[in-house]
Formats: sequence, C-alpha cells, structure tokens
Amino acid sequence: MSMDILQLLGTGIATVATPQNLLLLALGVLLGMVIGVMPGLGPSAGIAILLPLTFSLEPTSAIVMLAAIYYGSMYGGTITSVLINTPGESATVASTFDGYPLAQQGRAGPALVMAAGASFVAGTIGTLLITAAAPLLASLTSRFGPPELFLLVLAGLCTLIVIIGRNRVLGAISALIGFALATVGVDISGGEQRYTFGSPELINGIDFIPVAIGLFGLGELFHALYRGVHRESPRYTSVSPWKKGFWPNRSDLRESRAPMLRGSLLGFAVGTAPGAGATVASLLSYSVEKSLARKPEAFGKGAMPGLVAPEAANNAASSGAMIPLLTLGIPGSASTAILLGGFLMWGLQPGPLLMEQNPEFAWGLIASMYLGNVMLLVINLFCIPVFASIARVPFRMLAPIIIVLCTFGTYTVNGSMVEVGIMVACGVLGFFMRRYDLSPAALVIALVLGPIAEESLRQTMIISQGSPAIFVQRPASVVLLVLLGALAVLPAALRMARARLNRVPATPRGPRATT
Repeated sequence: MSMDILQLLGTGIATVATPQNLLLLALGVLLGMVIGVMPGLGPSAGIAILLPLTFSLEPTSAIVMLAAIYYGSMYGGTITSVLINTPGESATVASTFDGYPLAQQGRAGPALVMAAGASFVAGTIGTLLITAAAPLLASLTSRFGPPELFLLVLAGLCTLIVIIGRNRVLGAISALIGFALATVGVDISGGEQRYTFGSPELINGIDFIPVAIGLFGLGELFHALYRGVHRESPRYTSVSPWKKGFWPNRSDLRESRAPMLRGSLLGFAVGTAPGAGATVASLLSYSVEKSLARKPEAFGKGAMPGLVAPEAANNAASSGAMIPLLTLGIPGSASTAILLGGFLMWGLQPGPLLMEQNPEFAWGLIASMYLGNVMLLVINLFCIPVFASIARVPFRMLAPIIIVLCTFGTYTVNGSMVEVGIMVACGVLGFFMRRYDLSPAALVIALVLGPIAEESLRQTMIISQGSPAIFVQRPASVVLLVLLGALAVLPAALRMARARLNRVPATPRGPRATT
C-alpha cells in the first residue's frame, strides 16, 4: 500500500474511533446478529427494517451502523444454521451442510468458534483488498462519462439476471418491474408527472425504503409463515464457552487453514461481480473444497472445512460487494442496494468521485470494517449462548414484532400512510416473488439504479445529438459493450456445452475389436 492510502486509512480510523461511532458500531453488530438469528430474515431485511433508526445521525455514523448490521447479520444466520439446521438467509444455506452434523455430534461449540474465526479472517482479508483495490479502481473509473455509466448499470443488472435464480426470464421481469416503479414521479427532462394518478405524495416518486422493507421484511415474513415456520417447535442445542469441548482442537485449526484462505479469496472475487452475492460465493466455495478434499465422502457428515470454507466465502463476498458500490455506484447485492439508497438519501453519490469529494466518509466506512470485524469476533466468542437462546423464541411470537417494526419504520420516514400502503403491497408482492422464483433483489437494484440509468442515457443522447454511435466511439464503452454481449450469449453457450457433454458416448472399455 502507498503512503497516501495508509494516511487516508488513518484518517478514516480517526473518524470512526470516537465514543459515539464505536457505540453505534457495537450496536449495529448486536442488532445485525439478532436479525440474522431470526429464521427467514437476513442482511437485506435487517438493513431495510433498521434503516429508519439512522435518520437522525450524521452520514458517517449512520453508514458505520448500517455496515455493522450488514456483516453482523451475515454471521447471525450461521448460528441457526449450525444449531437448528435453519439458515437465517440464503447465504448460510451451505453452512448447514456440515455445521448441523457437527452440532449433532456434540461439536456445536467448535463449529461456531471456527465459523466466527473464518468470518473474522475473511472480513479482514476482504477489507485489506478493498483498501488496496478501491482507490485504483476509483481512479480508473473517474474518467467514465454518461455513456459508460449507462452501460455499467446495464452490465450490473445483466450480471444479476444471468447469475441469480433458476429462470433468467423471471429475473429480467423482476428487473423490469423495478424499472417501472422507478419511472413514477416527475419526468426529469420535461417536468410532466408520470403514473402519479393525481396523488401529490407520488410526485417525488416511489421511495426505495417502503419497497425494500416490504419486499425483504414483510415478504420474507409472509413466505416464512407460508412454509409453516410458526408451527415448528424450536429446537435447541446447548452451548457454553465455559464447558469442556467448546473450543476447537489443533486438528480443526490445521485442516481449516487452507479452506479458510481459499474461501476468503474466492468469496471476495465473486462478491465484486455485481449481482453474484454471498449465496453464489458460499455454494461455489463448498463445491471447490469438496473437490479438493482428500476425503470428499466426509463432506455432509460433519467436515470442519465444509463449514469454514463457505462461511469465509460469504463474509468475504459481503466485503467484495462494497467495491462496485464505492467505486462505480453500482450495488453488488440487494443489501448494498439498500446501502446505496441510504447514500443517496444523505446526499452522497457513490461512484468514482466519492473518495475524492468525501474521503472522510468513504475511508471511515472502510475503517469501520476493520474495527467491526474485531468487535464481531469478540462478541461472537463470548455471547454465542445469548444469541443461540434467541433461536428458542417461537416464530409466532417474533412475527407480530417484525410487522410492527416494518410499519413503524416505514411511517417514520415521511409520516405518509401512502408509503405504508406501498410497503404492505410490496410485502404481498415479495411473497409471490419468492413463491414463484422471481428476484426481489433484481427489483430493488433496478429501482435504485433506474433514475441513474435514465439520467445518464438522456445525457448521452444530448451529447451525441441522438446518435447511438457514441457507444462505439469510446474505448471504455466498447469494452462494456463486449461485456454485455458476453453476458447475453453466456447462458446459451452454457446450455450448448452441457448438451454436448450429455451427447458424448461413454468410452468403451475392454479389449479392442479386431477385424
């Protein structure tokens, strides 16, 4: 790292290391873990529901708390994955494969401690890579103009659609719904009202907060109720740091070092791709470790590397998702899409100029990730029994609390009952999207990026006097067009490759026939 980066990082640490910010950091980690422990909720829901708590704070303090909620909830889902075989959200599904078998063998303590260690190592590696890569990428993208920005938005959405879900058509439909919601309000060019239906409260458009709270808060809640979570009796495995066998042994540490490192690097690389997310990173890391293992048959039966690798990957991916957010202004996941909405709400525009125009804010966020990882590790090691006990609370008791939090949080933003109605409608929409494999993440990302895409496209057409040839006259635009073309043909190429492999006849064995 250059001295300039170290100096800026030192400035960020000084900004965060105030009593108020450290308290907010600890509070964010605790709240995030509580949200993560609740089945069906995850980082996206946690940030959306708790975002209104930050409105009275300074932007740096607010984003420090929200980022702490983000990576705190990532680990909270691991606790339920290991103890009761119920992932807190999709990114911790892979943690159930070997985490729950370890708990059944009486090794819940070592499993949770190793998962906490993997989260700390992956988060620290991810933050180091952010510190080194973000300034370089920001300086590169600072030369981008409206054409490149428009193509970047399309590339981010196309990446999300290609990677996420089983049906890419449904992913595209989800994104189009988000774009449609983004058109509500006043036309930025002509000043005419669009789709407001005479409501003065819709003149400024549909705020992302009621949409995000509805989709990820109420929507996830309705889907959990539909699956019958409220009828299940809570299962519980007792863990205590003061009991024998709670801490991992040397064998656990020895066999987990390499998977932890590989999972961290792989997760960060996957997380930097807009739309890939922690779920893809954790499942991919699990597959890689199983293929490299000397005893792959042990995976799924309580192999410590099978827990450590995906846990490191999903936490590193959450760090990697910050790269496109800070340097390009494009969220890498649903959680960072909500963070982007918070940035815009505080009058900050993430992108190439953020680190130049608001260095204290940007580097304060990066510094908070270093401090937050340390705080998360300490809290995890000694408070695991406390968070584990939350899993004993019946979901039928948690559901009314979540509904009240969603409603109260939405109403306190602007004091609007119309937005509460939008939140409820989006909750119903989120349920059906989960039910029929549509992508709430694609909808929210398109809603946040829609105005940016519209404005950059209008600016591009004004610059080129309406000629689309401008997209092939700039080197960066050409590179992005090639990327978009590759994303467009990638699904078809993968299908053709799989079909060709399926048609290849098995190689005959035995003696060759003689003529």
